[in-house]
Amino acid sequence: MGVKFYIALFDAWIVKIYIIDNGGQWTHREWRVLRYLKVDAKIIPNTTSFDSIADADGIILSGGSPNVAADMDAMGNNGEYLNNFEGPIFGICAGMQFISTHFGGILGEGTVPEFGKVDLKITDHDGLFKDIPGEIAVWASHNDEVKEVPKDFVVSAFSKDCAVEGIRHKTRPIYGVQFHPEVEHTEYGVKMFENFLEAVRSFKN
Repeated sequence: MGVKFYIALFDAWIVKIYIIDNGGQWTHREWRVLRYLKVDAKIIPNTTSFDSIADADGIILSGGSPNVAADMDAMGNNGEYLNNFEGPIFGICAGMQFISTHFGGILGEGTVPEFGKVDLKITDHDGLFKDIPGEIAVWASHNDEVKEVPKDFVVSAFSKDCAVEGIRHKTRPIYGVQFHPEVEHTEYGVKMFENFLEAVRSFKN
């Protein structure tokens, strides 16, 4: 192991990611994935002020209960983070739904709520889905879904029963997925986190 290896390892650890806890059952799995990837990760309540997390290199908006994003009070200061944080943001499940509504999208009850294995079709391989096959299996848990995507976002993935499984902002490093990449049942889930970290390091440099 040479000097370059240790420099790369040190660089990985100095990346700071705050995971905003929106009450999701798998939030700690997000933390574990990031720690596995040698990232300085910390879970914080969604009532934390923006000033307290302004030193982050990236932010993850965690999932919540199946329809928590429709309850703005339950999402705490997520809107403040989106308004003020300029770095990469990754919304998972309810986190993605909140991103969509915050920027002018529309939520609604899913025609077929998804709980369990979902066959995902990826249409945009920029950002989170870089170097990931076009069709993979993921794990979902939601009643509501995004019915109308905000004008500044593109749809990056869909499934048979949900037209918006992934989104990406056209100009800002903001990404979202309706499913849960942090659970082991999701194929290439760790790779999605790695792609997010790549965006974080690119923005940081």
